[in-house]
Amino acid sequence: MTLSIVDAAALQESWDRQQEAYMPDREHRFTAMLDAVAATAGPGPVRLLDLAGGTGSITLRALRRFPFVEAVVLDLDPALLAIAEGSLAGRAAVVSADLSGPGWTAALPSREFDAVLTSTALHWLPAERVRRLYGEIRDLLRPGGVFVNADHMPDGNLPTLTKNLLAAEEATRNARYAAGAALSWSRWWEHVATVPELADPVARRHEIYPSGHAAEHTPPVAWHLEALRAAGYAEAGILWRGGPDAAVAGVR
Repeated sequence: MTLSIVDAAALQESWDRQQEAYMPDREHRFTAMLDAVAATAGPGPVRLLDLAGGTGSITLRALRRFPFVEAVVLDLDPALLAIAEGSLAGRAAVVSADLSGPGWTAALPSREFDAVLTSTALHWLPAERVRRLYGEIRDLLRPGGVFVNADHMPDGNLPTLTKNLLAAEEATRNARYAAGAALSWSRWWEHVATVPELADPVARRHEIYPSGHAAEHTPPVAWHLEALRAAGYAEAGILWRGGPDAAVAGVR
């Protein structure tokens, strides 16, 4: 069974609300990421790779912003990809691939992109794998293309302030949960498990992640900038910052 467009759109909306409970400035980072694409893309269609893109949140926003987008949503989670397929309704390619090794690029329908964007995803990978992945992403970009990774990337010079900001975010998040304004991560997945059309994807998800994701790797932003430079990007810097989170950009 496949999700209807209406059901997929409802799940996409609930996913966005659940994610915003963790990242109240989520739309700000998305806008900054797409601003970078607009500033570097050529006159033709924007060739976008939504890396570890889940339900395709970034791609949906890119489709609304740019007149012509050739997008690929790549992820490993079958349930999130099923939602992406339903909500995108053929407007972008949706592919399954595992970023834990270099073979993931074989799943791509194209090997050259104007932009590769990812948000709140690569922290599930070990540090050395992220370093190698940055190089693999660079090789997919056309000259002048841009890669942006937005995630929890604290400023190493502000440990006390970062701790206080995270505590304040947690308090706000818990208040939203108590008010019923958003579902928690676990409650959202409990809801998804009740959707008949997602029974098979959810079962396959449990096979892929039998004990959940690995421990999070969230080093300071300086670590990411050093890794981008070591991977050979011509330029690397901070595109956006919101409290303890940041988006780093690398230009080939």
